[in-house]
Amino acid sequence: MSEIFPSPNEKQMNVVDEHSMNAMTFEVAETISLLVIGAGRSGIAVALEGARAGLQVVLVDENPVEPSLMGTDVPLAFGQRMTAAVQNRGKMVEQVFLNSPGLSEAFEAGVDVRLAMSAWGLFSYSEESRGLPGLVIGLEDGEKSWLARCDHVVVASGRRDVMLGFDGWDQPGVMGAHALHCLLRKYQASSSRRIVILGSGDLALSTAIEALDHGLQVMAVVEPGPEVEGSEALCAELAARGVEVTTQRVIKSADGGADGVTAITLVSLDTKGRTVLGTETKIECDTVCLAVATTPNIELLAAAGCDVRFDGRLGVWAPVLVDGVTSIERVQAVGSCCGPNCAQGAEERARSVVARIVAGEDVSLHVDRVHSSPVEYEPTYLDRWTDALVEAGGLDVLACRCETVTRRELLDVSPPAYLNARTGSSCQRNLQTLLLDGTPHPDQIKRLTRSGMGECQGRRCREQTAMLLARAAGLPLGKLPLASYRAPVRPLPLAVLGNVAETPEMTRGWDSWFGIPMQFAPFWEADSEKSERSGKGWHL
Repeated sequence: MSEIFPSPNEKQMNVVDEHSMNAMTFEVAETISLLVIGAGRSGIAVALEGARAGLQVVLVDENPVEPSLMGTDVPLAFGQRMTAAVQNRGKMVEQVFLNSPGLSEAFEAGVDVRLAMSAWGLFSYSEESRGLPGLVIGLEDGEKSWLARCDHVVVASGRRDVMLGFDGWDQPGVMGAHALHCLLRKYQASSSRRIVILGSGDLALSTAIEALDHGLQVMAVVEPGPEVEGSEALCAELAARGVEVTTQRVIKSADGGADGVTAITLVSLDTKGRTVLGTETKIECDTVCLAVATTPNIELLAAAGCDVRFDGRLGVWAPVLVDGVTSIERVQAVGSCCGPNCAQGAEERARSVVARIVAGEDVSLHVDRVHSSPVEYEPTYLDRWTDALVEAGGLDVLACRCETVTRRELLDVSPPAYLNARTGSSCQRNLQTLLLDGTPHPDQIKRLTRSGMGECQGRRCREQTAMLLARAAGLPLGKLPLASYRAPVRPLPLAVLGNVAETPEMTRGWDSWFGIPMQFAPFWEADSEKSERSGKGWHL
């Protein structure tokens, strides 16, 4: 063994690798006492309470979002149904400020309100990251990025819509309910005119009412089950305004033109959830709005290493909280990012959050990492929709739009088409053979098929990929591991991300990529340099 892996000699052990980041401290641009991420109701309530307690509070919110990000359905599924008004950055900042209740009060209370700014990474000191000067947040404003050291962080990142696929959903005009709400209320920049809403829960019904209030035509509200899921009061209000919920019907496909969706085709389902031949009907529309389910925005917390678990009762992944504190010290979470209905009682929760900060009690009490809820998973409304859409559209429908991976390719674990490797030994493995090795991991499926690898960072396919895998494997959804998150949790241009300040000690060894000064030199000039570096045991 010693011949294969010889022990380093004394000379090699005394050589310092100038490219190693060990013991080097990152340069921070500012220090923040209390950072609140997300200017929704919960985030604003915490910021106000913190200001009243005399803390230096910075409130960050990514709205208005860069138009280029909106086009990739980040952070919400906007479906390219925004007007050209979103290109006017100054006007959008004004709109968001005026249409966000509580922001003006927070500003007057002394809160440092920063709009159009996102947090792309949260990092805490550990044995693996000794170069961090404590709790650090990565911030960006579209032009530059920087690191800030924080005494306390409260994440109020909200939730997003779960997107589900059907034939033709990979075109402009397919969006989520929260994105529609954002365009109608915050931005006042929606280009939708005639809309079909998928779902009949309270989210779908309230979305339909909001659309009517803003002058949109609601062409249909579609429900695959035999009964409406939402409240009778909302259903009655819709009926009074001439909109009926269509039950035991599901979308089969969407037609499109130069501007995206032009019509959809619905098909009837029998009592067993199977499609009925000859029942297709077409409805003209320019927008299809998915209002089936939502999921907490946990990417910032999960990428930071915060403990998260699958809540079997709610059917979502959420941070594990002990008295409101995450598994990372001095990091708390409030609002919808903690799970459905957690945004209720925002003011009371805000008082508790700030009281813990003032008392120095926002420290982690976590001992064991928890992966799943003790509550057994029960099939949800989302399961019903997934089954109905697969029944109506089949397996040759895109599951991942960014990487053009169909449901069939996902379940067959097919290599990407551009590799031309779908014959031979590479096709001997599929989901069933993977199951022989244990529970399938979405990360493994991502590596093998590229599903979830695209520019939306899995926001359009993460949940439906997990649903498809779980159902094909015959497993409860909560038994599948969570697909990993990593920073940056927003797609950032290299020109923005690359200007994070570095100390002279860090840059001294960074002559070129990976610290190889001769990388771009011709081979006849590079050999001696490579030999010298290799002899010293340095990285190449």
